[in-house]
Amino acid sequence: MKQRGKSIAVLAAALFAINVVARLVTRLSFSGDATAENRISLGMFTVIGLVLAAVTFVRAQRVPPGTWLPDLAAAAIGGMLLTILVGPFVSGAYPFSGGAGNFFSQVWLYGGFAIVGTLLGYWIATMLGRDYRSKSLKAFSEAKTAKPRRVVRR
Repeated sequence: MKQRGKSIAVLAAALFAINVVARLVTRLSFSGDATAENRISLGMFTVIGLVLAAVTFVRAQRVPPGTWLPDLAAAAIGGMLLTILVGPFVSGAYPFSGGAGNFFSQVWLYGGFAIVGTLLGYWIATMLGRDYRSKSLKAFSEAKTAKPRRVVRR
């Protein structure tokens, strides 16, 4: 259990670090340029989705979804809370300084990219036959065909 909590915290911190880098690039290089800020923000959400897709792809190969999905969801929610509540302080603002609409749009964008990234990683693993269930079914069918045929006497 301790290892699960540590992996959740590390992933949440990594997702938050992506946000910190995006905010620092925006603050130091593109302060006041709304178009560049929007592009960097969209790029940040895309990178977060791709990181979650990669983590999902790797985890889906090793353990069943009932094990990795709650961990991934907890890490994504933790990363989102850090991004939305702590992240604005990095760029010299406050969580609600852009208004409630800006705050909730970040929640929806983060959630959407996290869900799509997770689904993408799982679908790719399933499509390639590398997910946990496909591997289990393949091992079962190989074990069934490897047994010698029983002789039935009449």
